[in-house]
Amino acid sequence: MSINPSRLPFLLAIARHGGVLAAAEALHVTPSAVSQQLARLEDEVGRPLVERTPRGTTMTGAGRELVELAENVEREVNEAEQRLVAGDADPRGRVRIGGFQSFFCAVLVPALPRWRNELFHVEVDLREGTRAQLLRSLRAAELDVVVVEYDASEPVPALGSGVHEVPLMDDPWKLVVPAGTVAAGEVVELERLRAPWLGVESSAATLDAVRRVRTSLRGSTSAHTYGEYATALALVAAGEGVTLLPSLALQGPLPDGVDVVDVPGLGARRLAVRHRSNRREPGPAVRAAVGFLRDVSAAFQASQGS
Repeated sequence: MSINPSRLPFLLAIARHGGVLAAAEALHVTPSAVSQQLARLEDEVGRPLVERTPRGTTMTGAGRELVELAENVEREVNEAEQRLVAGDADPRGRVRIGGFQSFFCAVLVPALPRWRNELFHVEVDLREGTRAQLLRSLRAAELDVVVVEYDASEPVPALGSGVHEVPLMDDPWKLVVPAGTVAAGEVVELERLRAPWLGVESSAATLDAVRRVRTSLRGSTSAHTYGEYATALALVAAGEGVTLLPSLALQGPLPDGVDVVDVPGLGARRLAVRHRSNRREPGPAVRAAVGFLRDVSAAFQASQGS
């Protein structure tokens, strides 16, 4: 077996964007070019790498292994680029980073001492907001970098003109239920849950995931609607319903009366960093900030055993 590494980005794009057409658009090449590279890579491996189903394109076992390899190669290249940039010029300036509470609290804020040590000439300014607010501020040049979130099974939200996206991590969805709803060791069947599902405010990142999971269910809907994860946990603790929450929102002590259940097939919330990238490449400070966000996200996942 002899794998040509130059073909790996095509497979990675198919995995990330859900098919050949979407991958071709993301890579700015023709669908035929993507299909040809995929076919040659499958010839080199000697087995199929993707499966085409009515719901889209999925990776085979061999495909998932190569996607992991492609991600490792991509990370090594990006880290090398960051080291070269750091060697050419000491990044300086101020970087305004927009994000949301669960990522800030669990991942970025605990890493700020490392930021001060490694990027000591770069000032950081953190600002919270919803995805819509963050993207609007990025377009208006009120923020330099934003961390966005979306259900990994959904199409990637439009980047907009002059915006570049870099994946950070996948954050698994968890089922959150009132204590005692599910017996210890019980195999959870979502369609048999008796508790109603909490409503999710339209701007919340959880909305698409809850809609996707509930599509085939007949369970009732709670009268309550939440937008903040803390409110969701309080409602669940009070026995008012169940919902999905991302793993990052469940770090640290939980309220009494809440159980977190792992259910196969719930999927994940995808986190990515976006920055403006027009004719000129972003400056050294922004490049260093993006590299730092990738590094701390990878370190966090490693610490969680992901």
